[in-house]
Amino acid sequence: MLERFLRLEEIENDSLFLWGSRQTGKSTLLRMLFPDARYYDLLRSDLRIALQLRPSLLREECMMLNEGELVIIDEVQKVPALLDEVHWLIENKGLRFVLSGSSARKLRRNGANLLGGRALRRTLFPLVSTEIPDFDLNRALSNGMLPRHYLVANPTDRIQSYIGDYLQQEIVEEAIVRRLDAFTRFLQVAALSNSEIVNFTNIAQDCGVSSKTVKEYFAILEETMLGFFLPAYTKVVKRRVILSPKFYYFDVAIPNHLLRRVPLQVGTDVYGHALEHFVIQELRAYLSYTRSGKQLSYWHTQDNKYEVDAVIGDAEIGIEVKSSVSVSSSDTKGLRVFSEEYPQARLILLSMAERPRMLNNIEMWPVEQFLQRLWQGKVTGQVK
Repeated sequence: MLERFLRLEEIENDSLFLWGSRQTGKSTLLRMLFPDARYYDLLRSDLRIALQLRPSLLREECMMLNEGELVIIDEVQKVPALLDEVHWLIENKGLRFVLSGSSARKLRRNGANLLGGRALRRTLFPLVSTEIPDFDLNRALSNGMLPRHYLVANPTDRIQSYIGDYLQQEIVEEAIVRRLDAFTRFLQVAALSNSEIVNFTNIAQDCGVSSKTVKEYFAILEETMLGFFLPAYTKVVKRRVILSPKFYYFDVAIPNHLLRRVPLQVGTDVYGHALEHFVIQELRAYLSYTRSGKQLSYWHTQDNKYEVDAVIGDAEIGIEVKSSVSVSSSDTKGLRVFSEEYPQARLILLSMAERPRMLNNIEMWPVEQFLQRLWQGKVTGQVK
């Protein structure tokens, strides 16, 4: 069993929501960290139906627990009415809760009680490199980082099934969209736009729907944790910058399997996009797990001449990702211009080179060595 970086130590004093896409390993993590907790698994149909018919059953059973004991409710979004009972038990019985699920969308849509700040929010991401002994970068780019996908030799069938299950369960059953065919087409167009600056108008034309509908579709991907927007770094010094966000699916394998671009070939543009996506995925998880409070963004000038793939904090660190083995001064143009705008920034270029080096005040690191340093707290200074 893989040991996860997220430990949830704050549960000693607080209740919390634990969100994460399906199959990230939420249930496994909770059972490993809290083997003695009272556990309600709402994937069990008999238990779910009983609590749907009489939510007060939760209160009645938990009244038998001692103050301060821990209760876990897995897939809490399946019975939103339980949150009123949870609220009462926190206030009147002093119990602690971990409430896990794949999306708060259903809870918000039904007007469920989100506990008014009485529960912290934490997110479990797909696996990260530091959690995997003998981590294999090429395997990660092709298989993705969901445990069930990374750990098998050929996860194609599992990934296709995963995407189909999301469509059926999150989109069809909840009647989120009226035209499933248009949404399916949108998923593919979004895959083509993965790691690119979002142009809602162009995507709408490709999907045959309105720009408003496309924005709603992207909101669905965010709310069901299938994707996320990377905002632009917009603090302007001299050069005007693009303000639109980039879009990424939550796991590096999803867009390439949607477009059937696997296996990836080293040296291709598709491989380069996947490598950039993976680094963003790792940075996003790291900043969340360490509760750094630093925003992750990207920087791109309006004239389309210069770009930096990742910006951490208030231009504290600029990171560019290249998939080539040989990196020259011409590959550092974006970082050098970024440094002119933000001279305090630490500049890092990642590549497939064998050894690190310094070039014109730019740190040049092999991707895997950089990831090791990141999770050791040697990049941003944040540790667990």
